[in-house]
Amino acid sequence: MPYLGENIKKLGFGLMRLPKQEDVIDIEAVKVMVDRFMEDGFTYFDTAWAYPGSEVAIREALVERYPRGSFQLATKNAAWINCKTREEAIAQFETSLKQTGAGYFDFYLLHNLGESRTKFFNDFDMWNFVQNKKAEGLIKRVGFSFHSTSEELEAILTDHPEMEFVQLQINYGDWENPAIQSRACYEVARKHGKPVIIMEPVKGGMLASPPEAVEEIFKSANPEASYASWAIRFAASQEGVITVLSGMSNLEQMKDNLSYMKDFTTLSDDEKKIIAAAQDALSKIPLIPCTSCDYCAKVCPNDIGISGSFTAMNSLTLYGNKAMAKHQAGWLVGGHGRKPASECIKCGECEKVCPQHIAISQELVNVAEALA
Repeated sequence: MPYLGENIKKLGFGLMRLPKQEDVIDIEAVKVMVDRFMEDGFTYFDTAWAYPGSEVAIREALVERYPRGSFQLATKNAAWINCKTREEAIAQFETSLKQTGAGYFDFYLLHNLGESRTKFFNDFDMWNFVQNKKAEGLIKRVGFSFHSTSEELEAILTDHPEMEFVQLQINYGDWENPAIQSRACYEVARKHGKPVIIMEPVKGGMLASPPEAVEEIFKSANPEASYASWAIRFAASQEGVITVLSGMSNLEQMKDNLSYMKDFTTLSDDEKKIIAAAQDALSKIPLIPCTSCDYCAKVCPNDIGISGSFTAMNSLTLYGNKAMAKHQAGWLVGGHGRKPASECIKCGECEKVCPQHIAISQELVNVAEALA
């Protein structure tokens, strides 16, 4: 299918996790990565106003060094971050233009819609704002990134059929994850005829070092293939995908990605069976059986972020990455205005309404101890 008329390869450079030296983006290292990426025929770069230093870095490494028509640049508007007025929200667009020096954006996204965040885009009428900028020629394609339920995505796409694409978190680990709903959200986007840009195909790097049971499945199938290659090729093999964003942090990661994406082939039937076996192995690892229905949240007198805590704990169990799990808890709990697991008062109200009959109070104790 034609992907919005663009000739874009199936690997995009996600610019959220750029190489750093002493906590400052290493521009020279980024230049080397940009050059290698472009040399191999890849042209899609994804940044955001909310990624500190990223827009400036890509101006220096890409925009000032390559003809403007030789690449596609995407950035994003996060109206829900510290914006109290429409003027503050739309100012992010002008800031992005200045920081990137790009002149216009090939793809412009309303950033991280879902839950309480969508209201800011509605209240500030950002939907019409981006359409006006498109009419001015400052945006070529308008879409949004999304982190929430398939039901909410259905509502947004029904209300805003003018959106040209959707950016979704899709990977084989989250394909049936009730907290992420990768498959369900993907199917809603396709039902509405929207092409998809995929983010987090390697789940923030966690699928690059999956649980041992999954490692064994992949190594038995192809000892030479990296674990990340299975994840990225799974994402890129879905129909209607514009590109798959990989947040590459060093040249080694980029070389690995390019090695199997330069001449990309979709997964074969046998490879799909290998992925299914890996998903089955993940499903057998004992996890807290939370479906993120949040009935518990409605009755919790202390406003504990229960489902977010459980999602983070399940991530720790699966991938053993405590720093990533703590970051996830920070976003899903504190970032949503809820209290941490350690502040549970053990009243038991949540357990009365939990459809999964989870021993929530005890599990929250376990979370607090594990993520301390």
